[in-house]
Amino acid sequence: MSILCGLPIIECVYCLACARWAWKRCLHTAGHDSENWGLATVEEFEPVPRLCRLILSTYEEDLYHPLWEPPGGYGVNPDWVVLRRSYEATQGRVPPYMIYLDHDNADIVVAIVGLNLAKESDYAVLLDNKLGQRKFDGGYVHNGLLKAAGWVLDAECDKLRELVEKYPHYTLTFTGHSLGSGVASLLTMVVVQNRDRLGNIDRKRIRCYAIAPARCMSLNLAVRYANVINSIVLQASFLSTKPDEYASVNTLGNVNLPCILCLRCMKDTCIPEEKMIKDPRRLYAPGRLYHIVERKPFRMGRFPPIVRTAVPVDGRFEHIVLSCNATSDHAIIWIEREAQRALDLMHEKDQIKEIPVKQKMERQQTLAREHNEEYKAALQRAVTLSIPDAYPPSPYGTFDKRDDGDNLRRISGEGSLGSSTKSRHRESWDELIERLFDKDESGHMVLKEQHEVNN
Repeated sequence: MSILCGLPIIECVYCLACARWAWKRCLHTAGHDSENWGLATVEEFEPVPRLCRLILSTYEEDLYHPLWEPPGGYGVNPDWVVLRRSYEATQGRVPPYMIYLDHDNADIVVAIVGLNLAKESDYAVLLDNKLGQRKFDGGYVHNGLLKAAGWVLDAECDKLRELVEKYPHYTLTFTGHSLGSGVASLLTMVVVQNRDRLGNIDRKRIRCYAIAPARCMSLNLAVRYANVINSIVLQASFLSTKPDEYASVNTLGNVNLPCILCLRCMKDTCIPEEKMIKDPRRLYAPGRLYHIVERKPFRMGRFPPIVRTAVPVDGRFEHIVLSCNATSDHAIIWIEREAQRALDLMHEKDQIKEIPVKQKMERQQTLAREHNEEYKAALQRAVTLSIPDAYPPSPYGTFDKRDDGDNLRRISGEGSLGSSTKSRHRESWDELIERLFDKDESGHMVLKEQHEVNN
């Protein structure tokens, strides 16, 4: 009898718990994740709309007669395109990409397109991964995206070195959207570790902008490379989903999307954030985050976008946001449009076009110092939270000065973490290529898996 009386109480508690969870998820918007971040400035956000247009141009078959013309006439100069690689040229090992010489902005750009729903090869790259499969530079990365990054660097290493040496004052920028953002991020990491392959390029000349990025690296790597890699997220993109689930969402389409996101959201909600950030194998969005916020809870329509930025350690978009705009927020066309709107609003508010050149340079130097301080604070925060391998095992990972790494060791304590990190061997570019690729009879590099199948 007592058991029967207790059943309604259990049911009520269960219903109340479900109602509370649903209410919290409906109230939680993407803006909550970045509400305590600082506002981005014109200087740091200026490349984003331009790089989005470069990625969009990679989809065009004929750049002299583009089917998509960006607003304001900000097109791509076809004469500045160094090379373009299609699916046929890459044999599906990496999405199409383009190398572009942006003389107006003194920039050498490698732009990689996103996931093509009609290409099985893209799904093969995205699904080539399992938890903890690939270790790299003291952390974990997505296996398929690392293979794609290695293929690009092996194919274009000579051309990039030629451009870097020919234009010594140009920056080298890797950018991509969605699937391409993961390839660009890991390609940046490999290049930073092997700068001698590109004529000993200065580390300060290398940067990456990942548009609507896939989760492709562990938290320690995401924080350590935040001074090189930047991620741009529009409101509630697919950023919160893992790479394998990300592919499943796109495959099943928008009809089942709410169910998939709801199930995934319930799973993430039940896992404590402290447990998630201490899992060394869990993958995250890379680098410094720029969050374009344009919607508010219980408000209809979009508002003038603002851009918030930080190098977060905890609270790095850990939970899926239930939103009917998740698909559109991930689209490169909409990200380009809203990023340009946000940049125009920054110009109007700041009136930076009227600021003298000398003052602009001073502002850029001040911004660099602020970013460096925020970056070091994020690393110290990572060590405080006991995130595995929060400081780098190699001098390329984070600091230019050795004493900064020593300070972090003193913060974390001389324990098993420090001793295990010191003994870890940094994987070189040669070792990476040797493990991923073989040479066929004609001397061309092919993936080992494909070589074994052919033989």
